[in-house]
Amino acid sequence: MNIADIATEEFIQVDTDERLGKVRSIFERENPKGIVVTEGGAYAGILTERQLIQSHIADDAKVNVLARNNVPRVEREANIRDVARMLVEGGTKVAPVFEDGDLWGIVTEDEILDAVLDNLDVLTVEQIYTDSVVTLEEDDRLGKVINYLRENDISRLPVVNENGRLSGMVTTHDIAEFAVRTMERQHKGDRSGDTDRMLDLPVYDLMNSPVETIGREETVSAAVERMFDHNYAGLVVTPDDDETIVAGILTKTDVLRALTYTEEENMDVQITNIDLLETISREDIQEAITDVADKYQAMQVHHAHVRLTEHKERLRGTPLVYCQIRLRTNHGQVAGSGEGYGAETAFHVALDKLERNVLELKGIRADEQYEGQLLRKLNEL
Repeated sequence: MNIADIATEEFIQVDTDERLGKVRSIFERENPKGIVVTEGGAYAGILTERQLIQSHIADDAKVNVLARNNVPRVEREANIRDVARMLVEGGTKVAPVFEDGDLWGIVTEDEILDAVLDNLDVLTVEQIYTDSVVTLEEDDRLGKVINYLRENDISRLPVVNENGRLSGMVTTHDIAEFAVRTMERQHKGDRSGDTDRMLDLPVYDLMNSPVETIGREETVSAAVERMFDHNYAGLVVTPDDDETIVAGILTKTDVLRALTYTEEENMDVQITNIDLLETISREDIQEAITDVADKYQAMQVHHAHVRLTEHKERLRGTPLVYCQIRLRTNHGQVAGSGEGYGAETAFHVALDKLERNVLELKGIRADEQYEGQLLRKLNEL
C-alpha cells in the first residue's frame, strides 16, 4: 500500500517571518499535527506543537528560528511502511509530500493509522506498548512537568495520587492551551498569570481526569479506535483486572513503529532522531545489538528501537546525547540506556547496560528452569 490516496492537499501553512505568538494561537484553535512553513511560497520546514513547548523562545520571535527543515520528505507514491518509518525516525507526526519535486500536500500519522485500522486487530496491546513509563504526582509543579517532558522527549505523563493510583494525565497540548489562555489574560492587563506563578501551578489543576485506559490483552485496533474517538495520541495501559494501576503507555507512535516490523532474517532496528548519527551507521548499530542479543540464544528479538535525544550541554562542540535501546522479544521487553557526548558514545553506554540486562534475564531464566526441575524431582518423591 502506498500513500497516494492517504496524503492530503489540505494543510495549514505560515511564512518564516510570522511570529511564534500567532502560531501558538493556531495550535490552540486548530490543533493541527504540524504546520508547514514556507518562505516566498516555497517549502521551508515543519513546525510542531512539541517544539513550541520545549523551546524558551519569546512569542515575538519569528517562525524561522524553530522550523525544522530536516523532517523527511515523502514522495506521493511512497510505500506506507516506509513512510511510517520516516515519521517515527524523524520524530514527527506530519511530513511534507512531494510530487515531481513540488510540495503537493502533507501526510499525518492519523491518516496512516486510519488507513490500516482494519489490519491492526492481529496485534495486541501487550505486544507493542511501552512498559517503562515516567509518572507525576498530583502536587508536582508545572515547571517539573515541562522539564520531564523535555528531558524524556515525550508528549504525555500519567499522574498518580498519594497511593500510586492513576488519577489523571497531562500533555504538551494541555500546557500549550493553558499558556495561550494565560498570555491572553496578560495582554488584557491581568498579571495574575505571570511566568513564575504559571510554573508553580500544581499538576492537579491542569491534568485531565478521568483517564482513558486500555488493557494489555485488547487489540491494537481497539486501542487506536479509542484514541480516535477521544482525540488522544496515547492511552495508559493497565492490567486487565485493575484500571487504576499504570503498567505502561501506548501511543500512536508505538503503533506506527509496529507497522515497520518485518519478518526479514536481519533484525529490524528503528532509530528515532536518526539525524543525530554522525560517526556510526545504522548497520553498525544493527550489528552491535545483534551481537548482544546472541548472548542469549533462547531470546528471539522481534524488534529493536533506539531513541536518541540531544541535550543542550556540549563538550568542545559535541552535544550530550541520551540513548535508550529497547528490545521486544519472546521473553518480554529488555532495555538499556545511557548518555555521552555524541551519539556513538551514548549508544555504546546504553549498549553496555542492555548487555548486562540481557545476561541478567538469561540468569533469571536459568534459575527458573532449575527451580522447575527441582520441583519436578520433589513431586516424584
